[in-house]
Amino acid sequence: MNNYSISRPRAEVMVNSFVRSVYNWMAIGLALTGFVAFYVANNEAMLRLVVSPLAQIVLIIGTIGLVVSISGMVNRISAGTATGLFVLYSSLMGAMLSPIFLVYTQSSISSTFFICAGTFAGCSVYGWTTKRDLTSIAGFCMMGLIGIIIASVVNIFIGSSTMHYVIGYLGVIIFVGLTAYDTQKLKNMALTQPADLEAGVVRKGAILGALSLYLDFINLFLMLLRIFGQSRE
Repeated sequence: MNNYSISRPRAEVMVNSFVRSVYNWMAIGLALTGFVAFYVANNEAMLRLVVSPLAQIVLIIGTIGLVVSISGMVNRISAGTATGLFVLYSSLMGAMLSPIFLVYTQSSISSTFFICAGTFAGCSVYGWTTKRDLTSIAGFCMMGLIGIIIASVVNIFIGSSTMHYVIGYLGVIIFVGLTAYDTQKLKNMALTQPADLEAGVVRKGAILGALSLYLDFINLFLMLLRIFGQSRE
């Protein structure tokens, strides 16, 4: 009985520490993305470079490559390398997103960010507290994600404003579901991690969790921006 009373608080401290680390790194990534996006958007020379088709292709390939590297090689790289790759990814994402300041007003970008933050927080709370297994929802959301990617590519050629908003609403539903699922997965990871894990391994797990939630937040924000963003035109 005495051992149980000691180990349980210790386990709770470990879980809280891990989860706090995940959300701290996610917040750092988002802050860095926002800073880089705003800086590039207000630097005419850099913005002109970033909006070029070649630069956009390089940024897309670079960000995808970094996500694959962090997710697929996390067990083979050091904690410092994983952290550096996450910081680099957040910076590149900021550069890639900087053109949104040319498309939408700054006030609508700011208000959409706060709407996104509130929605994300609510989904995270639900994912953390629900007793329901959200795995099936995640599978449905992934199929939906493939669908909106295809629809987005098709709409580049069609240019339908109706499809633009439909993709936005469907995207919000999809990333709301993925946010809840990824939070539940993070909770399960925190509860099942061994007590004797090295600090470096814990850090890499936190970076991986932060990357998942970061991607959910960014994509949810972009989908909400389709709906609430006010055009500069």
